[in-house]
Amino acid sequence: MGRRTTTLATLGVCFALASTLAAGPAPAGAAEAGPRAAAPLPPVSPVPQSMSRTGDDVPVTGRVIVVADADTDVPARTRLVAELKRHGADRVDVVAPGDVPRAAAGLLTVRLGPAGRADIADGLGDTAVPDHAEGYALRVARAGRGPQVVLGGTDGAGQFYAVQTLRQLFVRSGDGWKVAGAQVGDHPSMPLRGTIEGFYGQPWTHAERLDQMDFYGDVKANTYIYAPKDDPYHRDKWREPYPAEKLAELGELVDRATANHVRFTFAVSPGQSICYSDPADRTALKAKLQALYDLGTRAFSVPLDDIDHTRWNCEADRAAYGEPGTGAAGKAQADLLNDVQRDFVATHDGVWPLQMVPTEYYNHTESAYKRVLRETLDPEVEVMWTGVGVVPDGITNEDAEQAAKVFGRKVFVWDNYPVNDFGNTSGRLLLAPYDKREAGLSDHLSGVVANPMNQPYASKVAVFGTAGFAWNDRAYDADRNWRAAMSYLAGGDAEATEALLVFGDLEHLAPTFGDTPWQPQAPELARRVQQFWTAWDEGDRTGAVRALRAYATAVEDAPATIRSGAVERGFTVDAAPWLDATELWGTAAVRMLDALAARQAGDRETSDRLLAESGALQGRARAVRVDPPRNAWGAVQPKVGDGVLDAFLTQAELRLRLWDSTGGARNLAPEGTASASGVEQDLDRLAARYVNDDRLDTRWASGYSDDAWVQIELAGPTKVAAVTVAWESACATEYAVQTSVDGTVWRTGSTQRPESCGNDVVRLPADEAVRYVRVQGVERRTTWGYSIYELGVYGTSAS
Repeated sequence: MGRRTTTLATLGVCFALASTLAAGPAPAGAAEAGPRAAAPLPPVSPVPQSMSRTGDDVPVTGRVIVVADADTDVPARTRLVAELKRHGADRVDVVAPGDVPRAAAGLLTVRLGPAGRADIADGLGDTAVPDHAEGYALRVARAGRGPQVVLGGTDGAGQFYAVQTLRQLFVRSGDGWKVAGAQVGDHPSMPLRGTIEGFYGQPWTHAERLDQMDFYGDVKANTYIYAPKDDPYHRDKWREPYPAEKLAELGELVDRATANHVRFTFAVSPGQSICYSDPADRTALKAKLQALYDLGTRAFSVPLDDIDHTRWNCEADRAAYGEPGTGAAGKAQADLLNDVQRDFVATHDGVWPLQMVPTEYYNHTESAYKRVLRETLDPEVEVMWTGVGVVPDGITNEDAEQAAKVFGRKVFVWDNYPVNDFGNTSGRLLLAPYDKREAGLSDHLSGVVANPMNQPYASKVAVFGTAGFAWNDRAYDADRNWRAAMSYLAGGDAEATEALLVFGDLEHLAPTFGDTPWQPQAPELARRVQQFWTAWDEGDRTGAVRALRAYATAVEDAPATIRSGAVERGFTVDAAPWLDATELWGTAAVRMLDALAARQAGDRETSDRLLAESGALQGRARAVRVDPPRNAWGAVQPKVGDGVLDAFLTQAELRLRLWDSTGGARNLAPEGTASASGVEQDLDRLAARYVNDDRLDTRWASGYSDDAWVQIELAGPTKVAAVTVAWESACATEYAVQTSVDGTVWRTGSTQRPESCGNDVVRLPADEAVRYVRVQGVERRTTWGYSIYELGVYGTSAS
């Protein structure tokens, strides 16, 4: 692969001579302490295809012998030496297979190289070596002359990945370290695994990309596609060469990727302006690729996504391919891509097959465009696909098989998670685990790459999962992987890992382009809140407060723990506004729970004070902004547990405010049926049914008139003591709360003129049983209509 190599060219790497070890006894740490019951093996990520215990753990001695030769992968050897020194070795001597000194007896010996090398094959014994690219076998055992670790790869990448697995097998033993007695046979289930930097908004910095390459090496991801939408030379100025300083950065990035067995894949996206049939444009495209080839790049992509494929950019294409249309676009694109594959890729040494992103990347329905690609595109070209939808709520084997049929080959998934560059992700970090991708997809896909967030370090949570799934989809467990990802970010620190899991739960919501997210917000907190209200309403109020307060305190404390030093600093920078807000929301929750406890104990004065403190903290939390923003959505409020944490605080506040009139009764609105005078632009996502769905992440919005209304028909006659209105920013300057027995004759119970848009609690006389409750607009505060997140009704059923 050009001027770079991953194997030793010579043995001139300071191989130690046998004479350097001829004198002196083995260090004290060389002796095994004696047999003991076998402990469970440490978890390894990605999960290996096969891993079992071979015997006792072996000690890391103060001096370690590494046996390597000219076919040993250089990055693998470098990482091996570093990990040994990190885990107790004071000195590591690298020797050739035939030069292992006698004095090495009793010292830990690590053999690294091709699985077929004689000493490695002998050391692996009956540990099977996978017949698979990037595969490896690993065996830890006590050999005749002392403890031994054998790492054999089917290729250089396999050797490197063997070291990455070994890195996770070190276990503490008193003040020292041991290596777990394991044997592993492993290989990836999918050929392509990693990320595509394909988001809109501020691209990653050079330093952030360098860090990502090291991270990909750690998680056995082998692909990084450089395709930032806001790099002008990638898209708008694709014909122009990169400036010298940018080329130098890309060259350094290629080097770092190669050192981690990552294929730096250079993408050029010419679709907005290319004349497909123009020889000059084709020459410019190939020149752009050649410049990166000269830097050592051996993988290339031509994305043709997010363009209009029903028009031409030049009249010459009309003459060459016919009248504009999707079928003609498919013909033009295939013609261009075949030329690049056959005239550039196939004629350049060591280049992987060309990748492309079709314009119709988001479904698997048959079309004229796909039919042309299927019938005419060179079969070597990799075709990317996002699933069914730009941001799918899952990917099944059936989906992938159908995509393979319509594109005429296995597809390469561009997975739009955890990307947060679209409207529904405004204010969000996406920290839920990688999930909802079906086991067995490795039979139908050539690979998966995640499109990450503008926040590179925070993206590692989901990318850790993507890499784990693509490596071994059949053994992938989203929850276990999520914990492993947090532990990785925390450097193995248990307390920091737990804090990250609490924080991650508050950033769990994963939106789609539609109204329904594909992962819920704060599922653990939601479970605990549900348990709280169940216990509270059943009378165990002290127990309810005690249980939830412990978790609320964990929320309050998580940001400080995350920032205490164990967690990767880049993550704390990426997440800073969300951490700031989380601390405030957590403290607000603690104060609110204390307010409930005080009121239950009969101390209204303390309860009122704590309620006011909680409200002030909530106000401060809502005032936090992501600023300066990295995302296109700008300086917005960071969302933290929204729809769960804020909903709990609102509900708890209502219970306190309505304590005397309703005794803390439940909200009756969700059991009723909502209707309205109208809906903004007839949008279903703003329909009346969302005003009483017991969620604060949905809303009803009216048409643009002052007299608009929304109402709830209750499940039965009710004496209504209070109504709550959770306004969005388009609230009312004046409105009335009305009730009705029959839905025809209305009685105004209260007229409100709120000072700001927020949560209104409106008390009513509760002197008659009614079936209908209406919020009747009088005057809008904005030029928009009225917008209400949630309408609550509290009272006593007449029955």
